[in-house]
Amino acid sequence: MPSPLLDAWLEAVLGWSGTGAPPAASAVGLVRPGGPAPQRPWGPQAAAALARPGALAPYLDHTLLRPDATGEDVERLAAEAGEHGLGGACVHPVHVATLVRALGDCGVEPVSVVGFPHGAHLTEIKLLEARRAADEGARAVDVVAPLGALRAGDAEPVLSELLALVTALAPVPVRLILETGLLPPRAVVLGAGLALAAGCDAVKTSTGFNGPGARPEDVALLRAVVGPALGVKASAGIRTAAQARALIAAGASRLGASSSLALLAEE
Repeated sequence: MPSPLLDAWLEAVLGWSGTGAPPAASAVGLVRPGGPAPQRPWGPQAAAALARPGALAPYLDHTLLRPDATGEDVERLAAEAGEHGLGGACVHPVHVATLVRALGDCGVEPVSVVGFPHGAHLTEIKLLEARRAADEGARAVDVVAPLGALRAGDAEPVLSELLALVTALAPVPVRLILETGLLPPRAVVLGAGLALAAGCDAVKTSTGFNGPGARPEDVALLRAVVGPALGVKASAGIRTAAQARALIAAGASRLGASSSLALLAEE
């Protein structure tokens, strides 16, 4: 990312009051290398179309991130995801091999978290974790951002880490978790623009372990920054189908939920 673009983005973020419409990354010339990332439809029209039974399933990453999860639990997660045609299944790196084996060729995307749940890992550790997950069959990784650096407004180490991850994992998609319930809005906006510039495929609201989970206003904030160039994944605390549709209406193109089956049962 050329330094003038980074400087322009920092200036735009610092000039934002923290309320109202945030700066759009495209307004300062930030573009995603390779063009917009593929994603599912989002917005009010997409949400309205999801009222029919089973329509939510492709949006859902069936998630199991409990620290006491067993291999048997992961196998059950995979079976449920496959049976219901869910979009993905998300686990810790230690369970990726089990998940991939259990999913077989059912078409559900195996997803691994990286640097989870705090993001306070050295970049080389995140790289090792991400590469190992990809080598074992993960087809996407959800990486927790360096939250302290974003809170301090220190963009360069964040961008450097993202560029290293995107380059090392290509073509495996990298999604950046920005912990919207913990970071102040300005730090979230800064990180979303850096994710776009680094070539990430999506930005994600939450881990579910730090602060509140996904809220429509958080999704709308992320979508306002990245526009259609990146996906927006809403995750944590999604308990009802109505809540899921509200998040999609706000701009989410993917949802992470541990109660995926309960959401589908409500449709």
